[in-house]
Formats: sequence, structure tokens, C-alpha cells
Amino acid sequence: MVDYSEYTSIKGERSLSQGFIAQYAAEAAMQVSGVASLDSGLVVSLKEAFGAEHYGKGVRVRFDRSDSAIVNIDVYPIMYYGCILPDVAWEVQERIKSDVEEFTGLLVNEVNVQVMGVIEEVPTS
Repeated sequence: MVDYSEYTSIKGERSLSQGFIAQYAAEAAMQVSGVASLDSGLVVSLKEAFGAEHYGKGVRVRFDRSDSAIVNIDVYPIMYYGCILPDVAWEVQERIKSDVEEFTGLLVNEVNVQVMGVIEEVPTS
């Protein structure tokens, strides 16, 4: 059994945990065929412009209010044109849920995929 006390004992530890979880989720999403990148959003872009490092770009992790062993994850992918968006989004959900649960021991309650854009795939020569 995983000890979840570290996720709620000190605010700083919980914050680090969110970044750690977001990084796993981002890596999982990028492994899915059809995902071009993740949209980091304006806030993350501003932080990076001022030199702050941000892990798990394009992912937001929220702990459940009643149980810190349960997380909800939002992911903001940019997809390649021509892929079937619902199928790719489903695979992103499944991959993130599986990887985060396997590597952290937490329970993923939901993975919300919000497609932020579609781009044309650049052919590689």
C-alpha cells in the first residue's frame, strides 16, 4: 500500500507532487500517435520567459478535495490534421490514466482532454 501522507503534510510537497504527476502525464500524452505537442498556455509561457522552469507543460493536475490519493488531470494537446480526434483523445486519456496510476500509485479519477488546435504534419525527409 502506498503512503499518501506526503501529499498532504506540507503545501510545498504537494506542489512538487503536482509537477511530478504533470510530467508523467505530459510524457504519456506525447507517446500517443496523433499528438503533435501540448499547449502550455499563457501563464506557463510567461513564467518561462522570466526563467522559471515548468514541468508538465500542457497539463494541469488537481488533487481531490476529500482524498489526496485521487487526482484529476486536464491535458491540452495540439493534434495532427487527418487523425481521428476522438480516437486520439481516448488514447490520451487511457495512456495518462495508466501511466500515472502505475508510476505514482495514485488513483486517476478523470482525464479531461481539451484539444487546443490542429496542425499539418510536416513531412520528414
